[in-house]
Amino acid sequence: MTVHPGEAYYNPLCREKLVIRTPAARTKGERAVMDMYVEPGGFAAGYHTHPYSSERFILVRGELRVHVAGRDIILDKLGQSVLVPPGTVHRWFAHSETEETFVVVELNNRADRFEQLICRQLFGLAQDGKTNKEGRPNMLQSAVTMSEFSDVLRFTDRPWPVQRVINGFLSPVARLLGYQGCNPEYLERRPFETAELEELPDEVLAHLHGGEPAQGHR
Repeated sequence: MTVHPGEAYYNPLCREKLVIRTPAARTKGERAVMDMYVEPGGFAAGYHTHPYSSERFILVRGELRVHVAGRDIILDKLGQSVLVPPGTVHRWFAHSETEETFVVVELNNRADRFEQLICRQLFGLAQDGKTNKEGRPNMLQSAVTMSEFSDVLRFTDRPWPVQRVINGFLSPVARLLGYQGCNPEYLERRPFETAELEELPDEVLAHLHGGEPAQGHR
């Protein structure tokens, strides 16, 4: 099931809400733009890579710390951004302890599958209490989900060849026990809410229209 502009999806463990701005369906799956609202203490669910996709974070307000390829970049001024190339290890964290952070996220390549994995599957599992405190599924669920979506996201706590072996061993057992890579119920679940999209400042729109990223300071 596709997502639509204004639909909001929420991860209570990561304290993250994604509001769809440009759904992948409008770009034949190649690009998606989402408004990401992060509560104080919020974080991405683990260090990871997107093997074939680039991801750009553009700050509207608040503060975001983005760990990219071994270094931290702090976005704390309107229009600052950071581009994460395909295959680059990264993770983001709320940097403000008192206010919500609003960042526009642009994903290029396999954006439709990104929507399916993040908004539907991983957020659905978190909402149902089927992840750990970091928003990560248990080992059996992870084996089938991360095998199915290995072209979209790979966690990096173990080398990928090791993960492939573990997932390949556990996936048949997980499926026998009823685990599914993408649960059909999550594909049909209604959004957390429908929100009115905020008007974006010119400093943010410039990046979405192809401008070079102006990264934050270390």
